[in-house]
Amino acid sequence: MQQPALDTLGRPVHDLRISVTDRCNFRCGYCMPAEIFGERYHFLPRNQLLTYEEIARVARAFVDLGVTKVRVTGGEPLVRQHVDKLIAQLSAIDGIDDLTMTTNGYLLTDFAQRLADAGLERITVSLDSLEPEVFKAMNGRGYGPERVLSGIAAAERAGLSPIKVNAVVERGVNEHTAIDLARHFKAAGHIVRFIEFMDVGNLNGWERSKVVPSAELAALIDAEMPIEPMEANYDGEVAQRWRYRDGSGEVGFISSVSQPFCGACTRARLSPEGSVYTCLFGTLGHDLKGPIRDGATDDDLRQRIARIWGERADRYSELRTGVAPGGRKVEMYQIGG
Repeated sequence: MQQPALDTLGRPVHDLRISVTDRCNFRCGYCMPAEIFGERYHFLPRNQLLTYEEIARVARAFVDLGVTKVRVTGGEPLVRQHVDKLIAQLSAIDGIDDLTMTTNGYLLTDFAQRLADAGLERITVSLDSLEPEVFKAMNGRGYGPERVLSGIAAAERAGLSPIKVNAVVERGVNEHTAIDLARHFKAAGHIVRFIEFMDVGNLNGWERSKVVPSAELAALIDAEMPIEPMEANYDGEVAQRWRYRDGSGEVGFISSVSQPFCGACTRARLSPEGSVYTCLFGTLGHDLKGPIRDGATDDDLRQRIARIWGERADRYSELRTGVAPGGRKVEMYQIGG
C-alpha cells in the first residue's frame, strides 16, 4: 500500500461513500422533493453510470491510499439491479475492514439475506418517524413505516449487525416523534442516530429555523431515558455517541449545523457517474470515469485520487459561508448523506 493520502489540513482519507444510483423510490423533502423530482425528471442513463467493475476498481485505489471503511449508498442503492454483486466485489478487496450500506429499507426484506451472503457486514436504515402520517408525509410517497420495519427485522435475521437507524429531524415536522423512535429502538437493541436538518444541495428549502439542535433532542431524551456521553469509535467519527445509563444501548447525534465536525472529516464520496467529491456540501466533482474509460492504469488512478485529496481544504459546516465560487452545491441524492 502507498503512503496514506493527506489533505491540506493533514486529514487522511479513511472513509469512502459510494453512490451507485441517483434514483430513489422515496421523495423525502430534505433530499428529493416530489415537486421537483417528478415523473418527468431525467435521471442518469445507465451508460453514464460506473459499472460495478469500475466502482470496485476505484474502491481498490482508495484502499491503497488509506481507506478502510466503505459505505454503499444512493439515491436508494437497492433500486439498482443486482447491487449484491457489487457488494461481493467490494467484500473481496483486502483492506476494507468495514463494509456497510445506507438504505431507506423499503426493499430490504427481499435483499437482506442476499446482501449478507455477498459479504455486507452491517446496515443503516433511514426512518424519520414511526408515526404513520408523519412518515407518509416525509417520504413523499405515502408509504407507512411497516415495510421499513420489516426490512430492519430481515436485516437482523440475516446477521447485519449492528443495525443503525438514521432519522433526519425537522422543526415542526417530526421532532415530536423523536422520543418514541428512540424508545422503540432502545427496546429493539438498535442504534438510532438523529441528524440535524442540513443545507445539503440547493433544493430542500433549508432554513436555520427548521433545525432542531442535537443538544435540545439529547435533553428531551435524557429526561425520559437518562443518557450520558461515550467515547468516539475512531478519530473523525461523525456521530456523537451517548449511552443509556441503564446499560441498554446507545443513541447518536449528527450535528453538522449546531456542532460542526468537519475539521476531522476523513470522507470521500464517489457519485454514480464517477466523480469524486471531497465534501458533502461540495460544488466541484473530479471526474474518474473519463480517465478509466480512456485507459488509465491503476497507478494513474491512484495518483489522480491522491492529487484530488491532497488539494482538499473543505471545512464548509465550520465556516458555513454559502456556496463557494464555482457553482451550485451537489445534491444529496447524487452523493449520499
